[in-house]
Amino acid sequence: MDIAGGEAQAFLVNSNDALEFKLVRHPEDLKDEETTFKPDMSHQVFGDNETIFGYRDLHVKLYYTAGRLTTYMNVDYKEKADPDKFEGVEADDIPRILAEKLQPGFLSNLDTFVASLSKESKFTPYGELINSFKTGRDGNEPCTYEIYLCDTSNSEFIKYHERLQTFILWYIDGSSYIDTDDSNWKFFVCYEKYKLDGKTMYAIAGYATVYQYYAYPKNIRPRISQFLVLPPFQRQGIGANLLRTIYNNFKGQDKVLDITVEDPSQDFQYLRDYVDCENMMKLASYQTKQLKDGFSEEMAQEARSKLKINKRQARRVYEILRLKATNRKDKEDYRQYRLNIKRRLNTPFQREKKTILKLKCALDEDELKATEHLKSQEQRLENLDRQYRELEQDYQHVIERLASSLS
Repeated sequence: MDIAGGEAQAFLVNSNDALEFKLVRHPEDLKDEETTFKPDMSHQVFGDNETIFGYRDLHVKLYYTAGRLTTYMNVDYKEKADPDKFEGVEADDIPRILAEKLQPGFLSNLDTFVASLSKESKFTPYGELINSFKTGRDGNEPCTYEIYLCDTSNSEFIKYHERLQTFILWYIDGSSYIDTDDSNWKFFVCYEKYKLDGKTMYAIAGYATVYQYYAYPKNIRPRISQFLVLPPFQRQGIGANLLRTIYNNFKGQDKVLDITVEDPSQDFQYLRDYVDCENMMKLASYQTKQLKDGFSEEMAQEARSKLKINKRQARRVYEILRLKATNRKDKEDYRQYRLNIKRRLNTPFQREKKTILKLKCALDEDELKATEHLKSQEQRLENLDRQYRELEQDYQHVIERLASSLS
């Protein structure tokens, strides 16, 4: 049966719309719509189409206590589809689907969940406190945040992480749960520290996981794997502080070669660029005069030795900072910048051109026809121009944030 058509369409629900999350600090939050937040995605749980079949007016509630992350799950709906009317097709078993992702022992009784809030005042973060800072949205009183470093040796934290990691399914594309039996994992967990009825309390704000890869002969290459600031805490500078904390933890370790990132999203790349620019602007080899002279091996070495930034990212930051230092009203200054970037972007095309020349010498006429998919000179120039314009737009985004932070 095609459940996408006819009467069945009325029982198809967008899973992103149906889901709602809360980080609950006190019972009043349960009725406060402002404490509700939505997923960015749900295809990793409910399939590529992000739909749930079998319900009208569906609400899927996943509530967590703000500190301990005690979890409550509830499925509420106005009407459930009768299989007899849909050729025996059953409504999706939402509790079963979610139970496969949640830590066993989650609650389904709201009164029990509310009663569990009394334990929140006894919760203290796991691991070692490595950073504390204050930040907040414009016009609001800054809040205090603390970042703790944890590893897999703490069994109580690992149980806590089982609840914490469920958030990545809704906010990090292509995510999967990590193997906590591997001692190479490090966890950087950020909490808001606040007062409630005179008691010190903690609310989870975000976290990052870092895997320490082996690097010959006796070194490590930490790779940031998962990085998440939860929606209620976004756009307050928490992500930048979390990334700075990760950098500060590793950059003083001699055995660390450099810090890498696993498949960064565009948003994370913007964040990484911003923090790296902020740090590298202070290096001697990244001052305006040196930037105008072009990217050098000295730049790559200083970024790696002092900040543990790899050469590829160092080159990207150089390009952002050089654009920042370029007078775009000066035609020649701006032209020199564009040429510098396009020469790098053109490198793969030059390799392709050499390949074509070699093929012309080695292949007969019929075999050469198989290479017709390779881009023409005109196509390469169009592609090069498009790549440059997209890159400059990305760089400008970072430059504007730098300007805002310095003002």
